Amino acid sequence: MCKIILATIFMIFLVGCTTKDSRTAIQFSSWGSKSEIDILKPILQDFETQNPDIKVDFMHIPQNYFQKLHLLFASNTAPDVIFINNLYLPIYANAGLLEDLSDSDLANENFFPKAIEAMEYKGKIYAIPRDVSNLVVYYNKDLFDSKNVRYPDKNTTFQEFLEIAKKITSPQEGIFGVSFEEEPLFYLPYLMSEGGGILSDDLLTNILNSEESLRGINFYADLRTKHHVAPTKSESASATMAQMFLQGKIGMHISGRWLVPKYRETAEFDWDVTQFPKGTKGSIVPLDASGWAISSKSNHKDEAIRLIKYLSSKESLEKFSSSGLVVPARIDAANSKNFLDDKKPKNAKVFLEIISTSKPTPVSVNYNEILDNTKKTLEKKFNQKL
Repeated sequence: MCKIILATIFMIFLVGCTTKDSRTAIQFSSWGSKSEIDILKPILQDFETQNPDIKVDFMHIPQNYFQKLHLLFASNTAPDVIFINNLYLPIYANAGLLEDLSDSDLANENFFPKAIEAMEYKGKIYAIPRDVSNLVVYYNKDLFDSKNVRYPDKNTTFQEFLEIAKKITSPQEGIFGVSFEEEPLFYLPYLMSEGGGILSDDLLTNILNSEESLRGINFYADLRTKHHVAPTKSESASATMAQMFLQGKIGMHISGRWLVPKYRETAEFDWDVTQFPKGTKGSIVPLDASGWAISSKSNHKDEAIRLIKYLSSKESLEKFSSSGLVVPARIDAANSKNFLDDKKPKNAKVFLEIISTSKPTPVSVNYNEILDNTKKTLEKKFNQKL
């Protein structure tokens, strides 16, 4: 009897030893909708299969991501690998919290150079980009056809853009030529295309009041307050510009790639995209990016680099872009059939063509504060009575 008990205990001991996880565990944090996470999780599982010595503890933070990331850094519990965007990257890089990846082989020639530039701070690379984000003109082809108005194209100037918007606008039908949003992202193209912006390239000067910036601001404000080809706040009420576009109440919507899945699924009319119109300096839209960084205090940097290398591979980035939500930061993935498929928009390549003329958004440590002040400064101008 004693021998049986001892044998049983021995077997339990052996089972306990064999089931102990000897893999190196690394933490990885990211935001993302359910559809994005449904794509990400199988990629992480495949990584673990191909790297049996590593276990990835995935930390999904769907809301208040950067506030929670601040707390993790403050408590010295930051993840090893951190999904981050260029708007917040300077805060962490300036504080010495991110690993300098400039000398790694991660940032290679496979990426759009401006995508890498967007992940830099003071000349050093602190993250490897997953995607780039820029702005295009979505337009309702059926609405244009019904009014016998030519479509906007890559040669359309600011003045021609205004004339097109006038022809589309029909106040009695509640239809407007172009969208209007008071978030700086959506009017930065008007400023940049005139040679201006919000922050200087050296990150030292607010250039909102420069002659070039004011030309862009005035043109944009006039779309609503002078020409009335864009809806006022009361006319849009609680509806977003995307909702008004889907309702056929806006002919041209300035926005990014993130709307493609929604428009594919919901739009009951034919639509396409083209590049932003040309100002005196050409068609220039801000370029932002999201990607993967490594905590400078990580104890598993080699494993973290292996994970980022896998996540940023052509195969992985093709999977990330399969939903139509993002523009891959890798040139080979962006030019693959997976991204340039036969789904709408027909002119999907415009998202890639405009990268060369886009401008990585100049972002400083206090950029979010600058944006808040910018919004307050321009609120009155954007809402003057007609």
